[in-house]
Amino acid sequence: MFKRLVAGATVAMLATTVVSAVPALSVDAASKKVDLKELNVQFVPSSQADTIQAKAKPLEKLLKKELGIPVHVTISTDYNTVVEAMGSGKVDMGFLPPDPYVQAHKQYGAKVILQSQRYGINDKKNDGSDTDKLVDYYRALVVVKKDSGIKNVKDLKGKKIAVQNPTSDAGYIFPVVDLKKKGMNVVKNSDLVTVKGHDQGVISVVNGDTDAAFVFDDARNLVKEDNPDVFKDTRVLKYTTKIPNDTITLRKGVSKADSKTIQKAMIKVSKTDKGKKVMKDVYSWAGVTKSKDSNFDTVRKYQNKVEDIK
Repeated sequence: MFKRLVAGATVAMLATTVVSAVPALSVDAASKKVDLKELNVQFVPSSQADTIQAKAKPLEKLLKKELGIPVHVTISTDYNTVVEAMGSGKVDMGFLPPDPYVQAHKQYGAKVILQSQRYGINDKKNDGSDTDKLVDYYRALVVVKKDSGIKNVKDLKGKKIAVQNPTSDAGYIFPVVDLKKKGMNVVKNSDLVTVKGHDQGVISVVNGDTDAAFVFDDARNLVKEDNPDVFKDTRVLKYTTKIPNDTITLRKGVSKADSKTIQKAMIKVSKTDKGKKVMKDVYSWAGVTKSKDSNFDTVRKYQNKVEDIK
């Protein structure tokens, strides 16, 4: 389960290339509800890419039923890949975390249509369980071994920390900025090791390959099936400030009419049993809600701050 993401993602992208080479199926004009001839959807990997591919695939049939056009679901290799694909028009709809969304909006005029909702994490129990309240935000965690000598953020000096791509909100940006506020510049004073997937960050700590990891709250759920003692063996050193939940974003050029139709279709799908399963299995989403660009101004502030940390 914990193979490196790059291999899985490459297989997924190769598979996508083969599928894309097949001519789109004919569309019944009477059932067609949008001007688009097809909808290309791409997810970003938060864990092993080939696993996400299988879990996300059912969305194709669910959306095709609502929109009346072929829908193709693929998985990107990383955050930047899907942003560039949306910029070039190869991807119409992306499931983007906040930072990649902001970049896609700034560089290519992408438009957010929906924001995810999750049940909050019951942090006081430290077992990864959910609360009964839907929220539109989450936090990042700095996770260490329970018996680690790291007692406060300044103890991270000289330590090896598992991080995600620098465009990852929970896996890099928010922890780096919030730790700097507490007097700890991990970019300058720690050894940052990039891993592919938040599950890999947790595993690196469990296995002793790194001293700490920046992950979303609570990414330990991703590995508890194979590591049932993960919550006993690790502890949270720090929680970050609130991060806006992930987005469903459309590329520039999708008409307002199509945008509204796709938005309504995704809301409808997310309320079905099969749709709920896709959202939960892929990203632990409990639903979606309408969103707007200004919801992500906090992310823009953190982007500016992280750029100044050297």
